[in-house]
Amino acid sequence: MRRWVSVLVLLLLGFVVGPVTSAPIASASAEADALRGDLDKILADPRLTDAHAGVVVRDPETDEVLYDKQAEAPVTPASNAKLLTSAAALEELGPDYRFNTQVQAAAPRDGSVLRGDLYLRGTGDPTMRPADYDRLAEQVAASGVRTVQGRLLTDDTWFDNVRLGTGWDPADEPYPYAAPISALTVAPNEDFDAGTVQLRVSPTPVGAPVQVETEPATGAVRLDVQATTGQPDSLSTLQVTREQGSDRVIVSGSLPAGSEPVEELTTVPDPTAYAGDVFARALRAHGVEVAETGSGVVPADADVLAEHESMPLRELLTPFLKLSNNGHAEVLTKAMGRQARGEGSWPAGIEVITERLAGLGLDPAALHLVDGSGLSPMDEVSPEQLTLLLDNARQRPWFADFHAALPVAGEPDELVGGTLRNRMGDTAAAGNVHAKTGSLTGATALSGYVTAANGRPLVFSVIFNDYRDAAPTDLQDAIAVRLAEHSGADEQSRRPATVLRKIVPAAGADSGLECSWIKSC
Repeated sequence: MRRWVSVLVLLLLGFVVGPVTSAPIASASAEADALRGDLDKILADPRLTDAHAGVVVRDPETDEVLYDKQAEAPVTPASNAKLLTSAAALEELGPDYRFNTQVQAAAPRDGSVLRGDLYLRGTGDPTMRPADYDRLAEQVAASGVRTVQGRLLTDDTWFDNVRLGTGWDPADEPYPYAAPISALTVAPNEDFDAGTVQLRVSPTPVGAPVQVETEPATGAVRLDVQATTGQPDSLSTLQVTREQGSDRVIVSGSLPAGSEPVEELTTVPDPTAYAGDVFARALRAHGVEVAETGSGVVPADADVLAEHESMPLRELLTPFLKLSNNGHAEVLTKAMGRQARGEGSWPAGIEVITERLAGLGLDPAALHLVDGSGLSPMDEVSPEQLTLLLDNARQRPWFADFHAALPVAGEPDELVGGTLRNRMGDTAAAGNVHAKTGSLTGATALSGYVTAANGRPLVFSVIFNDYRDAAPTDLQDAIAVRLAEHSGADEQSRRPATVLRKIVPAAGADSGLECSWIKSC
């Protein structure tokens, strides 16, 4: 009782209350009775009969918990783990943090000849596109270098050499959402899917092998084109698969004659070598002769010949969270470890994340994280801890950037709606709910912010594990819509079917993956 009296006194005096902590769940007031009844009905869906359904709804202005079910039980959060990583990164690295990529040399110059090695050094920038490497090459050429007598050496030692996260499914290795992590990499597209190559497959005359081009041009993968062009009215059976642990990419199946080219992403086995290859080609395009490439560490006395800085973290948050980009989460995790511990590794980064989250009111003992993206099924966190984070983040100076970077329900622009662009349209939640999605096989989550119909801000977390059949994202959406419709003490309970009729099933729900990973939203 003394705790709540103290909180009330502080509020009346106009003081700022410190971070909310994992105090015992408060009893909801009478005005939430109808809301509780409706959420219970939604969660009574048969698909959740044998599932774990954890739900918390909190009023951050009063610290009142309006609803909780299995609130404290740790569950697989899927990509809701990115809420933890992004908040910790904003705390540790700061909103203005930028990745840096440099071209350096310590060898003497003889006119236009560099009599030694040229180094490409990275710090993890996941937004480095081919055009950025081209601009670096242009700077090198502008410095007067025309011939490199040594080698072009890549230095990725800012991070360790562990490429794939703990618990990641080896079968996911060829797919862009599980791309390898390195301090040097290339992103071929505007979504910044670093560590991948984009293949453009075009039909040819019937019966002939299809045409395959890579973007960017690279030798980082070996193409094995087995696919042929089928009859104009045939179905496409085209498949692109990289062999596990190999640089061999098999293009198989059939593509109908006369059809539009198909674009597919595949990961590369060695992102550092990929970056070196793309940069070497850019150097040659700008008249800088490079004979060999390899790897090495930049000498301490090296001079900087060219440099590129990434967008600041506050801007990177948008593609990171809107599109649920796993690679962004992992490089930020390793960057935190490097900055705070001098070690760009997952263990060091997770240690820093846990410490920063403790400073935001979370209980370190209630967190079990092995990566930053939530791709590992070994990650565990409770809905209660996620709502504490969402609640306490509202008091941080970076909150506006964090909130704006979350997907917005029903907003069609990819970089506004993100993974929620096709969900909750034409409901009270559209343009209102700012929340992070999460999807893995057997796990789906939705956690974020909504303004209720009575004007009260709410934070919520809904995590389902071990459900039947496809991911029941429609039930998550129904809960979010019901919260958006919450009007307080005078509202009446409504049938859950009334809410569910407004919900369109989420794109890609059957796949068990985030829709942005399979480019279906």
